Amino acid sequence: MSALAPVAQTSDRPLRLSEMTTETVSVLLGAGKPVAVLLPVGSVEPHGPHLPLGTDTVISETAAERAIAILAARGISAVLAPSIPYGVTDFALGFAGAISVPAAALSAFLRAVAQAHLAAGFAHVCLVNNHLEPAQDAAVRGATVGFPEGAVSVACPLTRRWGRTLSAEFKSGACHAGQYETSLVLAATPALVDSERALGLPGVEVSLSEGIKAGKNTFRAMGMDAAYSGTPAAASAEEGHQLYEALAAMVAGEVSDGLSRKPP
Repeated sequence: MSALAPVAQTSDRPLRLSEMTTETVSVLLGAGKPVAVLLPVGSVEPHGPHLPLGTDTVISETAAERAIAILAARGISAVLAPSIPYGVTDFALGFAGAISVPAAALSAFLRAVAQAHLAAGFAHVCLVNNHLEPAQDAAVRGATVGFPEGAVSVACPLTRRWGRTLSAEFKSGACHAGQYETSLVLAATPALVDSERALGLPGVEVSLSEGIKAGKNTFRAMGMDAAYSGTPAAASAEEGHQLYEALAAMVAGEVSDGLSRKPP
């Protein structure tokens, strides 16, 4: 087998930057076409009594993984960067395991990481964010300020363009650790879901988007006493796989758009 074989990308095992050697990266970057970096961003945040604290990171990483095959079909090479697992989790104040970092610190760190990838020879960095707290979204988008046109993008379902492609529960806003997110984790890492507990949870019809508009800024203030909203019992891995198709298309779309805006 050729020493360059690790460069070959398969749909079931995308290239992970952390697993590549310096020689493999050198060959990839020297192959004569742009290479994008997909950087998953998440949080350490309570997601009800049935989902792990790293739920948002799992979703971002899986969406990015699945986007790589879509990009490859378009002739675009992409690698999966190590995830950033901490975020702004102020809404979960008072729940065990809520680990929040300041928005300014997160934004500065993401900007530095993106800059480092660009300086290393990668053509584009896409920040893939599925932790949807407003301050997190602002911090991630703020990290793109000051870069050349097309160099850095954000893939996040909070935009109308991508949010409308997702499920009815997501669109309702009552989707924190509910059917939407529970389905996504079941599809990606089923061993991390307490399925028996999820099946016994009653629906909580609390819309985070409406609560935010009303000026409420914590889960408890919104009435989410168990740190979830929506209907976890209705979740399925099948729905999760369908949702990942939409999220992967979102990531691939942002990367394709970004690369198309880069000056020749």
